[in-house]
Formats: sequence, structure tokens, C-alpha cells
Amino acid sequence: MIVTMIRLILLLLFSSLLPPILTVYPPPYDGSDFIRTSCYTTLYPDLCFSSLSSFANSIHNDSNRLARAAISLTLSNTLHLVSYLQNLSSHGCVDHGCGGRPNHPTDAVILKDCFENLKDAVHEMRGSMKQMKALVSTVSVQSFRFQMSHVKTWLSAALTYEYTCTDGFEYFHDDGSIKDDVCTRVNEVKKLTSNALALVNLYADKAIP
Repeated sequence: MIVTMIRLILLLLFSSLLPPILTVYPPPYDGSDFIRTSCYTTLYPDLCFSSLSSFANSIHNDSNRLARAAISLTLSNTLHLVSYLQNLSSHGCVDHGCGGRPNHPTDAVILKDCFENLKDAVHEMRGSMKQMKALVSTVSVQSFRFQMSHVKTWLSAALTYEYTCTDGFEYFHDDGSIKDDVCTRVNEVKKLTSNALALVNLYADKAIP
């Protein structure tokens, strides 16, 4: 009996001397977790997270900020693509080809049409961003839905313009690097636009119970 009591006392004493690092605390909340979870609602979740994770500190768990960041990112990438196509034109690639031989006349038209479509897509994205910044959440549910419908319409229109651009390449005669490069870039923008639209829908669903 005495031996058992001594063992119990020693065990309790030993336990009290264990370092405090053995205590398990939950990890601090990371805004990137919110972004990753939100990106599951998009068609391209991996691209969604990789492109938006750097905004974690400013987004936190705000669906509005996440949607705006997605639109802003998409707009920035589309503007770079428009600039790229403009450079192709200024260097004569659209009208005269860059591979040492002239482009087919139809190819030049297709590239120019793509350029114009992407400019229109930029216009639509700017409209959606402007509306997102001007949102008034304290208005009636009907008014809020009306505001959000504008955002969705503009982003959907931007996506349509992007698809119109790549659809035109079905009739592109030169299957060289220009076609592949432009289509690859536009397809990336299409994915970003699709993700932005999905995150806008997510925000609208959360804002309206």
C-alpha cells in the first residue's frame, strides 16, 4: 500500500514537470483556408487558389473582397493580353506574319477580331468592378439582387467575348506558334473570368440568406 502511494506521488510529480510544449493549441486562422474553401465552388479550383492566395492577408474571410480581388486579377491579366496583341500588330505580325512568311488575309482578320473582343471584355470587367465597389448592402434584398445582376451580366458578357475570340481561330490557316500562343493566353483568361464569376455568385448567395 505504501509502495503504491509512493509510485502515485512520483507519477504526479513527474507529470507536473513535463514541459508545456506538450500542450496542443489549435493553429491560428489563416485567410488562405477561406480562399481555398471558396475556390472549391469554381470550375478551376487549383488555379483559383494559386492566383488568389497571395491576397489572403487582405481578404481574411470576406467574400466581397475575394470576389473583387478575382475580378481585379482577371482584368489585369486581360489588359496584359490586349497589350500583347497590340504589340503583335505593331510589329507587323498580324498583317505580315512573324515567321518569315505573310499571314493568310483571313488570319489577320481573326487576330484583329480577337483583339477587339478582348477590348470589349475589358470594358465589361471594368463595369463589374465599378458595380462591386458601389454595392450598397444596407438596401433591400430586391435592390441588392438588382445590383448583383449587373455584376454577373458584365462578367458573363466578358466571358462571351473571350470565347468569341478563340472560336474564331477555328478558321485560322496558319497553325504555327502565334495561334497556339494566343489561344493559350486567352484560355487562361477565360478560366480566371469563370472563377471570378463563380466567386461573385458565392458572395451573392452568402449575402442573401
